[in-house]
Amino acid sequence: MKTIPRKARKNRSKQPLKHYVWLYFMVLVLCILVLLWLFQYFFLPKYYRAAKIREVTASAESLIQRFRTENIEDYARKLTFNQNMFILITDPNGEDLVLENNMGNYSFFSKDKSQNFGKTLYQLRQQVEDSETGSITKIVESDDFGLDEIFYCSRFESDDNVYYLYAEAPIEPIDSTVSIIREQLIYISVILFELAFIITVLISRRISMPIEDLTETAKKFGGGDYDVEFKAEGYREIEELSGVLDMARGEVKKVTDLKKELIANISHDLRTPLTMVKAYAEMIRDLSGNNPEKREKHCQIIIDEADRLSNLVNSILELSKLESGAMELTLSNYSVHEQMEDVLKRYTLMIEKDGYDISFIPDDDRFIRADYEKLGQVLYNFINNAINYSGEEKHIKVRQINKPNIVRIEVEDNGQGIPKDKLSEVFDRYYRGGKVKRETVGTGLGLSICQEILKKHGFAFGVQSEEGKGSTFWFEAKEAPATPKKSEENKEPIEAKFEEE
Repeated sequence: MKTIPRKARKNRSKQPLKHYVWLYFMVLVLCILVLLWLFQYFFLPKYYRAAKIREVTASAESLIQRFRTENIEDYARKLTFNQNMFILITDPNGEDLVLENNMGNYSFFSKDKSQNFGKTLYQLRQQVEDSETGSITKIVESDDFGLDEIFYCSRFESDDNVYYLYAEAPIEPIDSTVSIIREQLIYISVILFELAFIITVLISRRISMPIEDLTETAKKFGGGDYDVEFKAEGYREIEELSGVLDMARGEVKKVTDLKKELIANISHDLRTPLTMVKAYAEMIRDLSGNNPEKREKHCQIIIDEADRLSNLVNSILELSKLESGAMELTLSNYSVHEQMEDVLKRYTLMIEKDGYDISFIPDDDRFIRADYEKLGQVLYNFINNAINYSGEEKHIKVRQINKPNIVRIEVEDNGQGIPKDKLSEVFDRYYRGGKVKRETVGTGLGLSICQEILKKHGFAFGVQSEEGKGSTFWFEAKEAPATPKKSEENKEPIEAKFEEE
């Protein structure tokens, strides 16, 4: 029975994304409707009254600004008609200068003037004189009609004289209007809620479907199907995520294929010498045990195959350390010519015995700063690779080229060359060209080890090749001050960071 992980069971209890999108959108719509209803029931009457007061105040101030103009009476008449107001401007003696009444007998100020000798107007004038702002606004309930009215009085100066402006406007009841608006709001709320429900369902599906498709593809990928393709359309973020996942899938597939190939190659390279060791051990046991000459020959083969096994295991361990960053460099300043002499001494027997022509083309001697042993291993692997692929002529050139602050080392062979589409793979583990003629057998990890060592140094490196003419492997080391080679005790281990060039 398959056991479901606790985290997976917990995730199953959560709602899908489309449900959350739908829920959040509906909550937003409900909040909007609640605000609309609150405004209609609680804030609309107060807002209407405040707007009416601002309207009366603005009309009075505009009238004051136009005072003493030729069309002041026409302007006052227009204001009273449009705003349904009563407007009166008097001098300090109470004489009427401008009087316009669009309220007729409903005007309280008009009745106060005709029936009460302007007592209310005089009281408002006294209150204005006592105020700091020079104007007052009051809301008064009309005794005749039971309506609220706005009383406004302002004191202003013009031509060194003082004048008073009185304005009156009714606050008309809006109960019937509010009832109509509320009734319409009910229908609007129902329609808006239904539309919101439909739209949120469509939007939530639109948002969640690409994610669900990616999830299904990811499940197949997690199950080991590396040929799936992450395709999702809808919006930019999903397409970018799809591209990143597809790139990751390609890298995982490449690593998996490389792992399989690595295991197959290592298994083959381990099985071959082990088979040889077993076969010759049995021959010693059964056939050549009493024959010293044959026994020595067979034992030497066993030793050679054991050395090959040891070299393979050491190469794998060294590459693993380099890739994990566990290996540190021991840097020192040393002569290029000195190192090249040490490296080429190893090939003296091969030159004499097998007829290889390995020539060193030097430039002026320079000092570089590097790990002497590790960079020597790079040179050794480059030359071994050239030997393995050198072709029938067996001619190999090692060239030193000095540049400003840089020493370039090239190892050139005249073999079959490398196809252009394979140049990017030559430093991969176990890469081998299709046409190889070599007397020595390597581990297939030499160039990968070289790549990691040069990366750790921060040196530029690469390969140039032309099919039918040969290949040239190169690296560029940084020049150091010309100082004697440091002793092993003075070498300091450091961590180097590689930057691609």
